[in-house]
Amino acid sequence: MEPAFVLVHSPSVGPLTWASTAQVLEEQGATALVPSLLTVADADPPFWPAVASTVAAAIARLPEGRPVVIVAHSNAGLFVPVIVDASARPVAGCVFVDAGMPPPHGESPVAPPEFLDFLRTKAVDGRLPQWTDWWAESDVAPMFPDPQTRAAVSAEQPRLPLSYYESTIPSPVGWDARPCGYILFCPAYDDEAAAATNRGWPVSRIPGEHLHQIVDPQAVATRIAAMTQQFGR
Repeated sequence: MEPAFVLVHSPSVGPLTWASTAQVLEEQGATALVPSLLTVADADPPFWPAVASTVAAAIARLPEGRPVVIVAHSNAGLFVPVIVDASARPVAGCVFVDAGMPPPHGESPVAPPEFLDFLRTKAVDGRLPQWTDWWAESDVAPMFPDPQTRAAVSAEQPRLPLSYYESTIPSPVGWDARPCGYILFCPAYDDEAAAATNRGWPVSRIPGEHLHQIVDPQAVATRIAAMTQQFGR
């Protein structure tokens, strides 16, 4: 039976970062859903309950009988343990796509101390600029396939509070007692991919920039589906 994929975007960006991949997965016969986490920007600390409850509610609306697979990109990877824990339906597997790696148990900082120092220089009245405004144009432009896509994806980005990045996220024991895998795009996440390898997870690489799923959704969707089939074997 084809799985039901729940594609979780980083709260730093918006659901358009997964929309084209979801469309390809649907065309391939799977069910794919992209819950919007845009309201997280207006939640109160800690922020993880808002993420977990939003995604769990989306999972509850999926067709019965299809195995649920969580697919998390970027910062959303750190929320996978609490999403698994909050879901009323069993989660069959988890795929991390150029994503943060949560520990088997304990707490994860949303941002490490050295990155927090960088973010504090960007905040105005406790709010950060949109994510793409943090970086130089030479870093941002290659992440998008065309100006129209860039404009659409950029427009929906929230301005997150600095307190979001100052928070931590728990990892309940047992969240990874199911097949997990990692798909790597860019060298910035080499350490996370190495950690996945050390945990015995399958790791696959599609060379690209951090938002490669909007550049080549066909390749990314196909790789996600193939990794899920690998789980089954």
